[in-house]
Amino acid sequence: MKSQKTLFLTLNVFSLTGGIEKLSRILGKALFEISEENNSFLNIFSMHDLEEDVEGKYFPISIFRAFRKNKVSFFLNSFYYGLRSNVIILSHVNLLVVGIVTKLFAPKVQLYIYAHGIEIWRPLNFWKRFFLRKVDKIICVSNFTKNKIIELHDIPTEKLIVINNCLDPFLSTISNVKKNKQIKEDFDFGENDIILLTISRLSAHDRDKGYDKVLKAIQQLIPLFPNLKYIIGGKYDLAEKKWLDNLIREMDLQSVVKFSGFIQEEELSAYFSIADIYIMPSKKEGFGIIFIEALFFGLPVIAGNKDGSVDALANGKFGLLVDPSSQIEITSGLREVLNNKAHFIPNRELVLAHFGFASFKMRLNELIKIRA
Repeated sequence: MKSQKTLFLTLNVFSLTGGIEKLSRILGKALFEISEENNSFLNIFSMHDLEEDVEGKYFPISIFRAFRKNKVSFFLNSFYYGLRSNVIILSHVNLLVVGIVTKLFAPKVQLYIYAHGIEIWRPLNFWKRFFLRKVDKIICVSNFTKNKIIELHDIPTEKLIVINNCLDPFLSTISNVKKNKQIKEDFDFGENDIILLTISRLSAHDRDKGYDKVLKAIQQLIPLFPNLKYIIGGKYDLAEKKWLDNLIREMDLQSVVKFSGFIQEEELSAYFSIADIYIMPSKKEGFGIIFIEALFFGLPVIAGNKDGSVDALANGKFGLLVDPSSQIEITSGLREVLNNKAHFIPNRELVLAHFGFASFKMRLNELIKIRA
C-alpha cells in the first residue's frame, strides 16, 4: 500500500446547515478516520468557512483550513497541495476548475466529485460538461441523481458510483422532555394530538416539497382524525409564507397548522420526538438526509417516489412512497399510515445497518484506497 495523501475540497463545512454541509462534516470525519487507520495524510480546505465556525468533534482543526471566501488563496493552496496528493475529492460541481487544473499537471491523481441534486441535474455549460467527463469518479448520493447525470450529461456509467448519504454519527435520540413540552405548549397541542411534521426550506421559487398537498390531505382527513396537527418547519420567504397562510385560511386549518421557522440543529431532535409521522412528498430531492433522520427517530415516513427520496427509504423498505403529483395517493397514503401507524414504524437497527456511519465509511474507504 502506498502512503496516501488525500485532499478534500469543499465550499462550506460548518458555516451553513444544509444537506451538502451535513455531508461535508460527516465525509470529513470518515476521511479522517480512514487516514488514521491507514497511517496516511488528509487535508480539508473550505472556501467559505471562517476559523470561528469550526467544530472540532468531526475532525482535528489541525487538518482543516478555512479560507474566509478568499477564492484566490483557496485556489492556489488547493493547487499546491493537490499536486502532492494521491486523491482529491470535490464536494461540489463549482469546484471542478481547481480539480481539473490540478489533474492536468498531475495526471496520476485520482479525482472524485460529489453529485448531490439540482446543482448537477440542470444543464451545464460546455466547460463544466467537458470537465465532468475528465474526473475519475462521480460519487452520486442517489440512483436518481446518477440517472439524471447519465440522461443530461451523457457520462459513461462506469464513471458513476452511488454512495448514499448517512446519518450523522453524533445524532442522538436522547429526548429533552422540557423542550418537547415547551414546543407543544407554544403550539397549543394536546397530549392526544397526532402531529405530522415537514422540515424544509420554504420558497416561492421552489414549491416541490409537497406541503401544499399535505395541507389538502389534512383537510380531507380531519373529519376522520379530528386531533390531527401539522408542523411545517424551516426558514421561509415572505411570499411563500403569505401564500401558505392564504391556503390555510381557505381550508380553515388555522388551528391545525403551525410554522416553527428555522430550526437549529440542536433542536431537531425535539421536533422529531414530538412528531408522530414525517411527511414530505417532494419531487426534487437529491437524497433527503431529513428522511433518514426521521427514520432514526422511529417515525413512519411518507415521501415521493419520483426523486432521491426513493433511495432514502430504500425503495420503500423503510417507509411509504407515493406519487408526489397525485393528491389522491398522498391523501390515501396518509390515511393508511394513520390507520396503522405501528406497521410503518421503521426498524432502527436495519436503518443503521443501511444508513449508518460505519457502512458509509466502509464504502468510501473501498473507493479511495490506493493499491500497491
